[in-house]
Amino acid sequence: MSDNLNYRVLLYYKFVHIANPEEYTAEHLAFCKELGLKGRILIAEEGINGTVSGTFEQTEQYMRHMHANPLFADMVFKIDEVEGHTFRKIFVRHKKELVTLRYEKPLDPNKESGKRLSPVEFHEMLQRDDVIILDGRSDYEFDLGHFRGAIRPDLETFKEFPEWIRNHMGDDLRDRPILTYCTGGIRCEKLTGVLMNEGFPNVYQLEGGIVTYGKDPEVKGHLWDGKCYVFDERISVPINRTDEQVVVGKCHHCGSPTETFINCADDTCHLQHLVCEACDDVHNGYCSEECQEHVTAG
Repeated sequence: MSDNLNYRVLLYYKFVHIANPEEYTAEHLAFCKELGLKGRILIAEEGINGTVSGTFEQTEQYMRHMHANPLFADMVFKIDEVEGHTFRKIFVRHKKELVTLRYEKPLDPNKESGKRLSPVEFHEMLQRDDVIILDGRSDYEFDLGHFRGAIRPDLETFKEFPEWIRNHMGDDLRDRPILTYCTGGIRCEKLTGVLMNEGFPNVYQLEGGIVTYGKDPEVKGHLWDGKCYVFDERISVPINRTDEQVVVGKCHHCGSPTETFINCADDTCHLQHLVCEACDDVHNGYCSEECQEHVTAG
């Protein structure tokens, strides 16, 4: 490990029944504060989903602690080496669902989900002519980077997926192989369950998500264009480590290629948008003239 990469980011989840999730949430927050970790952890009756940053020693201690708990003994941690904390605070919150879906039927990924594909298997299927490649994330994540040939979901939140599937996935697609993917894999655990319940039996998911695909020594992120959006202060990470790297992001203002995401400088808007360096200078960090006028007039 190089001297300037002495921190790590852990990305993880586990669908497992937690008997007293609210009590465990309070205990887990106290433990994370004691360790000095920062990040965002969601805990529900159905399991845990988190991204945290800390020093090598802090993250090692956290993983040992989690693996010592029978509930999380086999939980997989995806690890990135970074220069410092990628979060400013630690949040551990109790939620009804790990991924907000509000689907009308209960979904248990341990009982019903798409067939898991390793990065190598997923890469092989990406190149077939008969597959449907469905991005399991939101539209702004897709706009920064995605698998070549993937369908862009026209939705802002994950809970819109069931309706989107009913409106956009016709009967002609029901028997075709559907490949799904998301950042770390958790959204596809639920998305594939929705697809199967909606009458699509031939469903697959990328095990470990995009971040695992990018680290695979054989695949090296091939057939991924752009960067991958992540929910911490890094905002994006590279995935394709071959010579076929492509910028797919387009400036919100002028359409020029860019991979820079910013929040609108208007506190009442905060629209996260892609912006090139020239337009960022011209528009002073605002997504529109209306936002800039709103602030200057106030």
